[in-house]
Formats: sequence, C-alpha cells, structure tokens
Amino acid sequence: MHKTNAIRILDKEQITYRIHEYPWSEEHLDAVTAAEKVGMPCEKVFKTLVATGDKTGVIVGCIPAENELDLKSFAKVSGNKKVEMLAMKELENITGYIRGGCSPIGMKKRFPTYVASAAVNMDTIVISAGKRGLQIEISPADLQQVTDAVFADITVS
Repeated sequence: MHKTNAIRILDKEQITYRIHEYPWSEEHLDAVTAAEKVGMPCEKVFKTLVATGDKTGVIVGCIPAENELDLKSFAKVSGNKKVEMLAMKELENITGYIRGGCSPIGMKKRFPTYVASAAVNMDTIVISAGKRGLQIEISPADLQQVTDAVFADITVS
C-alpha cells in the first residue's frame, strides 16, 4: 500500500486508524460510492469539501457522504460573511490532493477544519486517506487532534 501524507502524519502522531481500500472509477468518485465499496453506512463516511471564505481564505469541511454543506452555517462558524466552494481546478494546487482523494489530513498547509457535529457521537468515521480508492477509519477525537478541527452544525438540515 502506498503511504499518503495523511497516513504518514497519523503514523508519526501514533494515532490508531484502519485502512479501507476499494476499486474506484473516474465516473464514481463520490463519498456515497466509497461508502458502498467499503461496506460502511453513508452516515459514517465523511467527504472532505474545500471552500474559500471572504475573511479567512481556504477552509475545510468534513460532512457525511449523503449530506449537503450549508454554506451559510459554514460561513458563520468559520468567521466569514460569505463562503464559496473552491474551484475544482484549484484543488490540487492548494491542497495537494485531487477530487475523490482529498483528505482533511496532510494538505499542503493546515487550513481551518470543521467536522459535522454528527461525528461527535460516533466511535469512528471514515475519511479519505488522500488517494482515490483509499479510506481511513479514525475516531472523531483523533481527527480533531490531528487537524485542530472544530465540530459544528455545517450541513443542511
């Protein structure tokens, strides 16, 4: 298995995690497909979304696979008046990751990170390991520790 930045950071920090590998295709890069492929319920698999705030610049959100990001709530909790999704063409240059393989751990810079509050009551959640077809199962507390994440209500109700 190829070690990604995310995996190297977790190893360095001695954080317990579990890897889930699955076959992927260009047509199905979404988190719902990832959940199906690794045999996990969609509410446990979190997708990583990158946005830009008018005051803070780049911010990262992790939300359950089937949920939608609430841009107004995301702006409010991140100290912005307005938040826009990062253009896909800018994703790799800013984060070091590509669509379908973007992890909140190990980006080029540490950006403010917000995790949907639904994660708080879960033993583990599944996030991208930083490569298509590779997921990390990790406790929400450990994810918070390694990313300085804030748990917040950032999904559409």
